[in-house]
Amino acid sequence: MGIWDKLRGELIDIIEWLDESRDTMVYRFPRYENEIKYGAKLVVREGQAAAFVNEGKLADVFQPGTYTLETQNLPILATLKGWKYGFNSPFKAEVYFVSTRVFTDRKWGTKNPIMLRDAEFGPVRLRAFGSYAVRVSDPAAFLREIVGTDSRFTIDEFGEQLRDMVVSRFTDVLGESKIPALDLASNYDELAKYVAPRIAPDFASFGLELNKFLVENISLPAEVEAAMDKRTSMGVIGNMQQYAQYQSANAIGDAAKNPGGLAGAGVGLGAGYMMAQQFGQAINPANPPNPPANAPAAGPPTAGPPPIPSAIAYFIVLDGQQAGPFDLGKLRENVSAGKLSRQTLVWKQGMAQWTAAGDLAELASLFASAPPPIPKNS
Repeated sequence: MGIWDKLRGELIDIIEWLDESRDTMVYRFPRYENEIKYGAKLVVREGQAAAFVNEGKLADVFQPGTYTLETQNLPILATLKGWKYGFNSPFKAEVYFVSTRVFTDRKWGTKNPIMLRDAEFGPVRLRAFGSYAVRVSDPAAFLREIVGTDSRFTIDEFGEQLRDMVVSRFTDVLGESKIPALDLASNYDELAKYVAPRIAPDFASFGLELNKFLVENISLPAEVEAAMDKRTSMGVIGNMQQYAQYQSANAIGDAAKNPGGLAGAGVGLGAGYMMAQQFGQAINPANPPNPPANAPAAGPPTAGPPPIPSAIAYFIVLDGQQAGPFDLGKLRENVSAGKLSRQTLVWKQGMAQWTAAGDLAELASLFASAPPPIPKNS
């Protein structure tokens, strides 16, 4: 730097910072040899603080306002004493501008799923993400602990550190909350209000303040969500037996329209009529089918024992799929094989919805005779 640049630097007597970026947290005012002229004007705007460092020590922090720098150790003495050194002064001073505005929309999220034990699903893996806002509340501590002598420090330089701190505290709070996975969506605000005070001391140690913390989403793995969709579909369908009968009736209609179906195969109207009657009887057992016109007349009813009642058929959910129908004997076999437990969902004709097997009185005897669980040390 030439002598003119040196002299021009000495004539600059206004120290200010106009921030054109949105990510700069600290900016060191550039000054030749870090010398500041005696009587210089320091302008600190709203949303800023200025830290004055004299001879390597943090001397003072200036809040918004205009100040005249007039102390005996400021660079006017350095300049007066420095002529004999060729403008190289032994007195050094620096001004660091610290942005105290709120840095918003800082993202956080789990790198790996959070392992939790859920009361309904058992062990589950959850992912979560959200956002937070942060600001510098203690410029002196922030300079000492984080910035050091960096001439321009941005929030992205330690964004990952902040995110890891947030995720660590959030994971701990989520595990302690014991909130069922299906109820988490209704507790995002409550979780955020509980997590924020747990994170605040970590941020405060760096001179930062957590201004806002939001939980945007907590999700289950894709395979668990797919199983839940199947379970929801089963609940929407309701009566599975009637639904199967309806599907079968539609299949007959589609086959009749297909040239290679029932008509094309030469089954004939009589066979088609009989099949339709059978499906109609299955859908509405109270109305027996009418015989064809050429069928022989039925004889007078003969006395005899009443019909044998049919066994009750149960449907069960195995591995997320409907299985059955099963009578009590088959159910007992499934209990012995460990496929049917008290928590297994079952359904029979006349029930409004799927119910846990252990809640049905008529199935209680199945579990009373089941052997106890095999010891783990066997």
